[in-house]
Amino acid sequence: MKALLDPRGYLAEGLKRLRAELDLADGFDATVLAEAREAAGRPPQDHRDRTEWPFVTLDPASSTDLDQAFHIEQAGGDLLLHYAIADVGWFVRPGSALDREAWRRGTTQYMPGGRVPLYPAMLGEDAASLLPDGPRPAVVFSVAIASDGKSRIEGVERSIIRSRAKLGYETVRPKDLPPLLGDLARRIRAAEHARGAERLEAPEQELTRDASGRYTLMLRPSLPAEQDNAALSLAANLAVAQLFIDHHGGLFRVLAEPDARAIARLRISARMRGIAWGEQENLAALERRLDVGNLHEAGFLLEIRKASRGASYAPWTAGEKPWHAAVAASYVHGTAPLRRLADRYVVEAALALGRTGKWPDGAAETFRTLPPVMEMASQTAHRLDRAVLDLAEAVLLEGREGEEFAAVVTEVGDRGAYIQLIDLPVTARIASKDLKETDAIRVRLDIADPEKRRTQFSLVGNAQLDASAA
Repeated sequence: MKALLDPRGYLAEGLKRLRAELDLADGFDATVLAEAREAAGRPPQDHRDRTEWPFVTLDPASSTDLDQAFHIEQAGGDLLLHYAIADVGWFVRPGSALDREAWRRGTTQYMPGGRVPLYPAMLGEDAASLLPDGPRPAVVFSVAIASDGKSRIEGVERSIIRSRAKLGYETVRPKDLPPLLGDLARRIRAAEHARGAERLEAPEQELTRDASGRYTLMLRPSLPAEQDNAALSLAANLAVAQLFIDHHGGLFRVLAEPDARAIARLRISARMRGIAWGEQENLAALERRLDVGNLHEAGFLLEIRKASRGASYAPWTAGEKPWHAAVAASYVHGTAPLRRLADRYVVEAALALGRTGKWPDGAAETFRTLPPVMEMASQTAHRLDRAVLDLAEAVLLEGREGEEFAAVVTEVGDRGAYIQLIDLPVTARIASKDLKETDAIRVRLDIADPEKRRTQFSLVGNAQLDASAA
């Protein structure tokens, strides 16, 4: 899980228990480790020397699993992004124990202060990671970015690269960044705006203690360098998606728009937070003007992200256009193969198309097989995320029993009503059969138990809001 930080380890004991409950692996078996050691020493043989290009990486300062490095040059009116992706396919042989274990895990699983990696550290954080301590094999996508921000693939090749610097979001200075990065990011944002898309990143939640010793969840907006770096991945993934569409195949990331019920709930929540939302204004337009530095608006952005039922993977289907609502375009995930299994196959397919114009053998079957594997990994991540948030919410609210809070009903089911607090990023369930979705209510905190990761609220009454007007 990446959305909750715990820099001082307040959740440490609860997280230790949670890891055991979910049976998250602590390591890899001896066979997998032996194969990883052998793979780490495998010399590149089919790679073009691009060590003269001044690649850099840009990630969280503490990261060591570096999937991407980049170099940008001017090409007439275009910007040419050379986007190097860790060449995981070079190291992992199909059918090997290392490969089978990656298929079992699906993704790297994140939690505050730790993770369960997709590959052993000797690969994911060393030999395959694009660290600046020597040459590394990579698949380099050369992506042209036009003046209107539209991207297209100019070439794909296996290369040897050497990163010049490991830049960190938190520490990088403007003078450290490649000079064309700002222009490229502006072009990508302009194209997003033209499509009606919005890439405003939801803030991370960080558990801290205030001056009184009480826990609080702070919302940390993404940093400017983080936003610019995300534009690079977006440009590459959009260009690969178009390459796949042109060749009538591939694996896509798809996401539906929030449905009418979700929009109605969001409108109620916006009013309770004091956020103006015109009746004729769509959700994307509202997102564009949210201020993630404002507590209420940042919390509302988190609600928006939760309102969708979630993205999924879908193989190419003739006659259907794969669509990702948040991106407002066809889209793939192909830039994080150290952390996501499916990305390895997206990269390999794009490489084959770039070289020969043909799909690799078995690609269609692989793309049909991957979605349920990735969905299972996503479900594990969701259970982990929910359990971590339950724990954090109980830690946050401990000692506040008896206090009242404004909330909105987000869903009603057989087990009661699900609510979202307005002034805190907390969701919960209350045992009430007399509520309906979008009701604005007040609730009282009855129990906050970090040991059991449990909070319990009871209904006090309706908030001072005419829900029918929203």
